[in-house]
Amino acid sequence: MTKAKLEHVNFTVADAPGTARWLCDVFGWKIRWQGPTLNDGLSIHVGNDDAYLAIYTPKVARPRHEIEKGRVGSLNHVGIVVDDLDAVEARVKVLGYATHSHADYEPGRRFYFDDENGIEFEVVSYD
Repeated sequence: MTKAKLEHVNFTVADAPGTARWLCDVFGWKIRWQGPTLNDGLSIHVGNDDAYLAIYTPKVARPRHEIEKGRVGSLNHVGIVVDDLDAVEARVKVLGYATHSHADYEPGRRFYFDDENGIEFEVVSYD
């Protein structure tokens, strides 16, 4: 069987530079690439050497509609593993995001937060 690993996830946000900035600040990531893309939009690849989030903002963004997690094809959340859950949560809160759904069960501790685009992030530590 062929080995496979996840390289990236691409999603649309209202402000790619702003989203890229807070992703770098919270998770210690870097901008791997940025430039013009589809329909005169802007994409920024934010992550580490192994994987990244492709953040895309079109020239004309349509407003966000209610997220339907029960709808097939919907993004439910983005899971990110960190070494120091408490430090990351503190950085998330400094940016004004409300954390919720804290849990501590095998295999790790976690919390969630929603960004200004309505994207939910699960932050987990397995330490």
